[in-house]
Formats: sequence, structure tokens, C-alpha cells
Amino acid sequence: MTATEVHAVVEGPADAPVLLLSNSLGADHTMWDPQLPRLTERFRVVRYDTRGHGSSPAPAGDATIDDLTDDVVALLDRFGVAQAHVAGLSIGGMTGLRLAVREPERVASLAVLCSSAHTGNEQTWRERAETARTQGTGVLAEAVAGRWLTPAFAAAHPDLVARLRAMITASDDEGYAGCCAAIAGMDLRPDLGRVTPRTLVVSGAEDPALPPEHQQLIADGVPGARLLTLSPAAHLANLEQADQVTDALIAHATGGPA
Repeated sequence: MTATEVHAVVEGPADAPVLLLSNSLGADHTMWDPQLPRLTERFRVVRYDTRGHGSSPAPAGDATIDDLTDDVVALLDRFGVAQAHVAGLSIGGMTGLRLAVREPERVASLAVLCSSAHTGNEQTWRERAETARTQGTGVLAEAVAGRWLTPAFAAAHPDLVARLRAMITASDDEGYAGCCAAIAGMDLRPDLGRVTPRTLVVSGAEDPALPPEHQQLIADGVPGARLLTLSPAAHLANLEQADQVTDALIAHATGGPA
């Protein structure tokens, strides 16, 4: 499959190190808005919409994690970026892990947030893909958004919840389904020992989508990886613990202490 030319937004000093941010399934590049002001002080921040999300095209059919990785390589090439710090959440973290194995020279450092090397529930993802294709992402929005924030944080931020549900609903039905298939068919566990870039793994202690044992497995498998667990935080830990995630991303990419 040919790489998809994904939509990207570039902000920050032109001569600064590049930091690539990869979104969660069902989200788009704006999920990183809380991190942006401080990150753009230090980095040339490239945020992109995974295929089928936001303003990116949605190829028909099932995708693989290698397809999503091909999209990132093509994006870096398009902007003439030889090497970038890479941070991804959920499917974005899965893509980052695969990129670090396939193209280690392109990854200056890697941050994997609220992600998994192997979800272990392939059938559930196949069923979600089928639901998206036959009924649309809108029917998934309430349940998916319900896993993104802890109940207390969601109750305190109803406007944010509404925006997240709208973001999920706006995802292309076919594109979302294709990415579900990529997760269903993915097993990165054999790759973890081959990840050579400096790696930070971030876990949301209350994440019902990909609970902490998923991040522990990544941290145990990647040589020298560091694990940071945040609480309270569900799946989109970068929203619920925005300052802590921003601090961690800056510290990790600049080589400082976590």
C-alpha cells in the first residue's frame, strides 16, 4: 500500500529540534493543544492527523501498523526531517514503537504514552471496525470518550467531553475502521528488544482502555526504558495531567531527568 499523505501542522522555531506528535485513535492533532505552548518554546513541533482522522485522507480497507509507519516516514521526508523526537499516544505510540524498530536513525528519542505492544483482544477490535463501517463512528463516541478521562475529571469538564465526542464522530468511518484493524493485527512484543532510541513510557493509572500492565510490558521489554505512571489519569493522560506530561516530554527529549 502506498503511503498516505497525512495532514500536518508545523509550529515553533524553524531551527529547533523537531518533535513529532502522533494522536490517539479517534482523536486528531488538536488533542495535543495543552502541550503546544511550552513545547513550541523549545521544539519545531510537527503534529499530524493519522490517516482517516482529522484532515488526513482515509484509504479504503484495513491498515497495518507498518502502513501507519510508512505514513510517518513519508511525512518526515516531505518536511526534510532527517531525525525527530517522537511522541505518540495509544495508536500513536504503537506507530512510534514500530518506527523506532524499522528506522532507528530517524528517531532521536521516543515517548510512548498510554499504549500497548499487543492489545490481546483482536476480536474486540475487529468488531469495533465493523461497527464503524456499518453504523458510523458516532455510535462509538460516547463509549470511547468515556475511556479517555476519569469520571471525576469528565464531570468537571463537560465542554471538553463534548469536544472529544465530536472529534470521534468526525473521524472517517472507513478510516477509523482501517486503524482498528491495524491495532487488531499488531503484535510488537518481539520488536521491543530491538528499540534503540531512548524511550520513555507513560501510563495512566486509571486507564480502562489500555491499563498499566500494557505499559509495564513495554517498559520491561525496551532496553533502558523509563516508566512514568500518572494518577489520576485515564487514556488521554496528556489532557488530564497536561503539565506533568509536558514536563516529561521536555525532560525526556532534552535528555534531562524525568
